[in-house]
Amino acid sequence: MSQLRPELLLQAYAIGVFPMAESRDDNRTFFVDPEKRGILPLDAFHVSRSLRKEVRRRRFEIRSDTDFKAVLEGCAERRLERPDTWINDEIFRLYLSLHEMGYGHSVECWRDDRLVGGLYGVALGAAFFGESMFSREPNASKVALVHLVARLKASGFTLLDSQFITEHLQQFGAIEVPRERYREMLAEALKTPAEFYSGTDDWPFVEALLQSSSQTS
Repeated sequence: MSQLRPELLLQAYAIGVFPMAESRDDNRTFFVDPEKRGILPLDAFHVSRSLRKEVRRRRFEIRSDTDFKAVLEGCAERRLERPDTWINDEIFRLYLSLHEMGYGHSVECWRDDRLVGGLYGVALGAAFFGESMFSREPNASKVALVHLVARLKASGFTLLDSQFITEHLQQFGAIEVPRERYREMLAEALKTPAEFYSGTDDWPFVEALLQSSSQTS
């Protein structure tokens, strides 16, 4: 069976589809084009009062793109609350290649030089396609998501694609949009130049996000 190329994956994102596998041990990879698409509106991103307090405690050292492979491994690992994942060997290889090409990005939570949570996704134009997140300590993935949104807003991104919505994402304001509306939003985002911020200090961006969230909550 021929392997998918990362260039094909980028083309798929550009037309609104994304890859998945049935399970980590299933070698087959397929593309998904849901009738309704989950997104996190960047201008209506909601941070609860308790999470704002958690973020401001700054318990984690936030890094970006320093160990993308370890974030992939964290998202793919089996845990009690998630006995299986959709990240098989081919998807692992593809996203590692996208990172090496400059399209794949991670936001990482570290404590005592140990990776305790994070997330990864793909940046294309002013669209960011969130793929997966994980936590090894309470709230680590939530904190990583807040830092991701702060970086995206500061970098001029207009679309944060979550693919599907879950109860976990709904607390942040995730909504579903019809496929055709999503494609319109994607087309506009792809026309807009944006560069993902992988710098060390994003705290001014995070403070601005927390301030705006507190005024709308």
